[in-house]
Amino acid sequence: MRRVSRIAVAGAATAVLAVTASACGSSSSESAGSGNKNMGVALAYDVGGKGDQSFNDAATAGMEKAAKEFGYKTTAVEPQDGESDADKVQRLETLAKQGYNPVIGVGYAYAPAVKEVSAKFPKVTFGIVDDDKVQAKNVADLVFHEEEASYLAGVAAAKATRKNHIGFVGGVDNPLIHKFEAGYVQGARSVNPKIKIESQYLTETAQEGGFASPDKGESAAQGQIDAGADVVYAAAGLSNQGVIKACAARKIWAIGVDSDQYKQAALKAYKDFILTSAMKNVEGAVYDLAKSVKDGKPITGVVRGSLSNGDVSLSNSNPKFADNADLQAAVKKAEEGIKNGSIKVKTTLS
Repeated sequence: MRRVSRIAVAGAATAVLAVTASACGSSSSESAGSGNKNMGVALAYDVGGKGDQSFNDAATAGMEKAAKEFGYKTTAVEPQDGESDADKVQRLETLAKQGYNPVIGVGYAYAPAVKEVSAKFPKVTFGIVDDDKVQAKNVADLVFHEEEASYLAGVAAAKATRKNHIGFVGGVDNPLIHKFEAGYVQGARSVNPKIKIESQYLTETAQEGGFASPDKGESAAQGQIDAGADVVYAAAGLSNQGVIKACAARKIWAIGVDSDQYKQAALKAYKDFILTSAMKNVEGAVYDLAKSVKDGKPITGVVRGSLSNGDVSLSNSNPKFADNADLQAAVKKAEEGIKNGSIKVKTTLS
């Protein structure tokens, strides 16, 4: 029910934006820099949307920080089920015509739309999260070394398991989520080469709900737990909620992703079973891009977060993780190895 209501609101918001843009008589080549005051940051969410307690909520936190600090008006538009690239193009064009700058597509699915729309609005700065192939003069490609944080998650899982048996749940079977799995598996096997690892992807495509279906996540985690896993790491957006719920029900460890899921209010009932989270600083990337536009020096090109620059990390919020000397020592050693180059983290299993 909650998902349906979000979609309905998104559709209404998109319609209002479209009508307003039409009333202004703006052409697709006009930009927010044509005398209109910058309205501030606009986010265009992909599947999962606001409230995923993970990736999209991290972007929202960055937008809200910019709004508070700079006095910006901001907006965030939800996706609609089954939408096309043309729908995404229309959404980004509407936001740019409204006067928002930067306009950020949250998720790799926005890459084609950002590429097309950024060419029509050269005075507007665009951002694309989790894709590094747009590379236009007015676009910031905001990407991360997810595999590095996932390696640390694998080390933590291998140290925390009592059965030498762990699991991984990926939201969608694609190259981005393969990076999470590859780092996790490599990190776990650096501790115990013989560790058993269950692995499952929820869907082949995002449109099938892999990032937006807690029920699918819960079912997958239950299967892995039944098979013997006692630590499960999930990289599945909103679907992570189901994975964490399943782990809490069986009193085993879950490892969260993107945001510090131990701190998420919606997951409060399960927090005692969230060992740690493999985080990436989407919040900081959104905020930094907004600040750069405000300062008149827009960030463009590929901006990549890593362990070395602090934009990927492993959370320490759960005292049972933070106060475990053995776990902390193993994670610190792995982190140092990645930073000094003695550990090369893979982005695929092969």
